[in-house]
Amino acid sequence: MKTVSTNVAHGGTQGVYTHASDATGTDMTFSVYVPPHEAGATLPVVWYLSGLTCTHANVTDKGEFRATCAELGLILVAPDTSPRGDGVADDDAYDFGKGAGFYVDATQSPFAGHYRMWSYITQELPALIAGHFPADMDRQSIMGHSMGGHGALTIGLTFPDRYKAVSAFAPIVAPGQVPWGHKALGGYLGDDRAAWRAHDAVALIEDGARVPALLVDQGDADQFLAEQLKPELLEKACADAGIDLTLRMQPGYDHSYYFISTFMADHLRWHAARV
Repeated sequence: MKTVSTNVAHGGTQGVYTHASDATGTDMTFSVYVPPHEAGATLPVVWYLSGLTCTHANVTDKGEFRATCAELGLILVAPDTSPRGDGVADDDAYDFGKGAGFYVDATQSPFAGHYRMWSYITQELPALIAGHFPADMDRQSIMGHSMGGHGALTIGLTFPDRYKAVSAFAPIVAPGQVPWGHKALGGYLGDDRAAWRAHDAVALIEDGARVPALLVDQGDADQFLAEQLKPELLEKACADAGIDLTLRMQPGYDHSYYFISTFMADHLRWHAARV
């Protein structure tokens, strides 16, 4: 692991790091904020998964999380959204290829060689965090935005004993039922829609996955709300499954980091109460 930069913020350290990933076969960059803490202490870890076109830098620069993480004693980890590099397969569109890994392990050529974001997020990067930061890996939670909200929901539902809390901003709750998901899951996983269900939060819940509670914030002025996000599908699935979903429709808010940063502290407090 190599350090790209470190800066003091709210008494803690905001760092950006890079390493050679075995999962993706590329160099990967991520950011970690470590709040002020006593020597020898270990701290709970909040994972933040970003959305389409993003890198680690979007939430690091715009998320306004550090003051609250410092207050609550939370480490925040922000990975990239896909493999990068000249040899990595790509697509001309913004919603597939680089910047759009969808938190799956691709099985289809030419993406299977590098697009292994599920393994990277759930296996490789946690081991790196555990080995290099004062992280209590028994106290993890996960959150994300849009495509990253999809990732947070599906990973949290798949590993309910690992992640003590799960939340999302404007998540893609049912990729199997919307254009973004049809393109991404079809391109990465193939045409067998049964294979998609492991990466679809609504389908996972329908198939028996459970967590105690979920927090979702969604702007009602989000330009993607009706076609791509469809929170009402998650609301119905949770109601049918007995999952305690707090779905907050926020008047006037769009899909941007102005929305995310406004409610970031609420989410971090919700996570801190559960980890």
